[in-house]
Amino acid sequence: MQEDARCLKRKVTFGSLDVHPTEKALVVHYEVEAAVLGGGGGPVLGERKEGQKIIRLKSLSPTTDVAALAKKVVEECKFLPTSHLPQVEQLLYYLQNRKSSPVEGKAQTLERKEKRLVKPKDLTPFEGLELNEQAIITKVDEYVELLYEGIPEKIRGSALILQLARNPDNLEELLHDEAALGALARILREDWKQSVELATIIIYIFFCFSSFSQFHAVVSHYKIGALCMSVVEHELKRHDVWCEELRKKNKACESAPENGSLRRDQDKVLRKYQGLLAKQEQLLRVSLYLLLNLAEDTRTELKMRNKNIVGLLVKLLDRNDEELLVLVVSFLKKLSIFLENKNDMAEVDTVEKLGRLVPCEHEDLMNLTLRLLFNLSFDSGLKAKMVEVGLLPKLTALLGDENNRQVVIRILYHLSMEDRFRGMFAYTDCVPQLMQRLYEHGKEDMEPDLISILINLAANKKNAQVMCEGNGLKMLMKRALKTKTCLLMKMIRNISQHDGPTKALFIDYVGDLASEIRAEEEEEWVLECLGTLANLTIPDLDWELVLKEYNLVPYLKNRLKPGSADDDLILEVVIMIGTVSIDDACAVMLAKSGIIPALIELLNAQQEDDEFVCQIVYVFYQMVFHQATRDVIIKETQAPAYLIDLMHDKNAEIKKVCDNTLDIIAEYDEEWGKKIQSEKFRFHNNQWLEMVESRQADEPEPYLYDNERTNLFYSADGIISADGSVSPDLFSHFQPQNGDSHLTG
Repeated sequence: MQEDARCLKRKVTFGSLDVHPTEKALVVHYEVEAAVLGGGGGPVLGERKEGQKIIRLKSLSPTTDVAALAKKVVEECKFLPTSHLPQVEQLLYYLQNRKSSPVEGKAQTLERKEKRLVKPKDLTPFEGLELNEQAIITKVDEYVELLYEGIPEKIRGSALILQLARNPDNLEELLHDEAALGALARILREDWKQSVELATIIIYIFFCFSSFSQFHAVVSHYKIGALCMSVVEHELKRHDVWCEELRKKNKACESAPENGSLRRDQDKVLRKYQGLLAKQEQLLRVSLYLLLNLAEDTRTELKMRNKNIVGLLVKLLDRNDEELLVLVVSFLKKLSIFLENKNDMAEVDTVEKLGRLVPCEHEDLMNLTLRLLFNLSFDSGLKAKMVEVGLLPKLTALLGDENNRQVVIRILYHLSMEDRFRGMFAYTDCVPQLMQRLYEHGKEDMEPDLISILINLAANKKNAQVMCEGNGLKMLMKRALKTKTCLLMKMIRNISQHDGPTKALFIDYVGDLASEIRAEEEEEWVLECLGTLANLTIPDLDWELVLKEYNLVPYLKNRLKPGSADDDLILEVVIMIGTVSIDDACAVMLAKSGIIPALIELLNAQQEDDEFVCQIVYVFYQMVFHQATRDVIIKETQAPAYLIDLMHDKNAEIKKVCDNTLDIIAEYDEEWGKKIQSEKFRFHNNQWLEMVESRQADEPEPYLYDNERTNLFYSADGIISADGSVSPDLFSHFQPQNGDSHLTG
């Protein structure tokens, strides 16, 4: 009996044509009608499906010849009838003149840039395989049959299916072909160790599905992610074996350089290694790219972490293939946003291996590496590693790179937050470069990151000296006073805190700073100016003249009232009073103005704030040095009583300043001296009594021991004689020494 012959017939019908809403592209809608014809030519089974094709027009620009481009589009797109050429031309003209909004355009640019950064070069199955035939979607069953033959046939069949999978329009149809996907997954699971080429092609097919989130379920269904993890781990072990073999050959050649056969053997092993390495890196790239796509799901990413994905990726940082490195660093960057992954990276040599990639010629790799380092720089230990491996001078050298400057400044800012690293900046060209960039920008376009790092660096004495070199301080002061930029004045304030030649430079600007201390000015601006003045403990500075000329005493007194201003500003006022109180005449002026009672009132209000208490006590300490203010402090105020109360404060600094101040008061006033002496005695006596009571409570009761044991503790042998008299030797320890006639305690 003759079998009924059947064939498949496909018909494609053009639907409509439109422009893409966001991209420069045309969208062609079409309909595919497939029918199975019987032996007589009649349809046995039919199916109709709608589809669309996106024609991206990368070359379309304002100067493009629209007519020629339209003709080319119609010729190359088989779905477009020639009769629609005028419509294509009209839509192209519309795309050529369509303008996106600035925000939309910027967002699209950033999106394209981000995709370009993380997307490796277009993958090819492997080098050396070229198929001369074109894959056809209707022949998938034939390609699947090849998967049941030998390795060469499997490679050919999977390569043809890959051709289809690389076209996104075919993925939906391949998705429903469970026989094909099941066969591919089975072969990958069973034969991936036998052929690198076959494993690369099959993983590439599933990678095409993983590029779209809606197809992740089918990739997970066949457990391709777990297989890829096994592939990566196995290939890294193979690479270690190859390297060890190569090392042995090199060592043998070094020991016998005159042996030609050894040299030839070494060259042969090296060529073999290079060939295997090229194929392996292709396999690693496609495997990792698939895993990166699947890692969009945090649960899947957690499974990868449990299988040591971080350790595997860090190990790959030793490779030299730039496209593979782009992918590895992209993956690590994505993982680094989670604390657990960051901790895993801290346990291995991640920073050390990234350090060799800075700088590099590959633009995308350079940018990704810096962004990964920025994510890691939030960790204090990893910041120390970055400095240890010498990244500081390397990063400084990249400040001139426009593409990477922003991320470099942010990494440097994190490093500058650590006081132990700030001094190292002085041995690089970082400070001069940052200062130059600061001068180039106005108030409006001043970079917050730039000024922030300079504020941190100014807290170091060496950096401050570099900033003041030449006319540095003059330019900073001029600009700060002109623009009234608080951050700039904060930087100047940090510079002013250092003793030495830099502090002396501020004498020329005392008047400028004092003139800014007014109630009309913003509190934040006054705070920085006042803080800068308070740092100027310069012996030759006539503070009395400054206070009088700029009428600062009323302002300082008014700001001492609790709640009159922000606490930070009030604290700076107290520090300023402590600074000017060094001058005798200023101390008298302040005492007569009634500032001391105001300080006591503030002390009552802020008694829980150690910083306030310490600074107010320091003002009292400064004032008791001068005779006029000492009498006011001792006789007209209750400041000594407050100092006595604070004498035993838990804060060591407060206690120290109180002790020193009370010692001076006790020396000059007999009555207060007795009170202070009595309080010290009472305090130490209480401590001694508490110690004795504590010791007695800890000692066991005597009756707990037998008589023999008790005698061991309380025997008077050698001290009391048989007749009960006390031996004179007992008192020899208490005889007066050097003619003293009284006992000393």
